[in-house]
Amino acid sequence: MKPFHLFITLCFIMVTACAQETKHTTVLEKSDFKKAISSENVTLVDVRTSEEFKEGHIEGAQNINFFQEAVFQKKFEAFNKNEPIYLYCRSGNRSGQASKRLEAMGFTKIYDLKGGYLGWVE
Repeated sequence: MKPFHLFITLCFIMVTACAQETKHTTVLEKSDFKKAISSENVTLVDVRTSEEFKEGHIEGAQNINFFQEAVFQKKFEAFNKNEPIYLYCRSGNRSGQASKRLEAMGFTKIYDLKGGYLGWVE
C-alpha cells in the first residue's frame, strides 16, 4: 500500500509544482516563447541561481535569483509593471512561483517558459 501512496503523492506534487496560467500569467511552449523573445526590447529574466545561470542561459536574459527575496523584489520594482516580462527557471517550478510573486507586485503581462531551461536546451 505504501508504494501506491507514494505514487499518488508524487503525482500531486508534479501537477501542482508546474507553472499554471492565471489572469496575468501565460505559460508558453518553447516555440512560442522563442518567437516572443526574438524582439529586441524584451525583458527576459532567468530566476535561477547565479551558479545555474553561469552554466548556461538563454541569450539576452538577465539573472534575478528567485531565492534572494529582497534583491528579487528590488530589481523587479525597477521594471514597468505594464510591460511584458518573460521568465524561466530550470524546469518551470520557480518561474511559476516567481510569476505569482510578480502578480502580487502588480505585473500584468507575465510569460513563463513551459519546461524551463531544461526544455529549452532539449
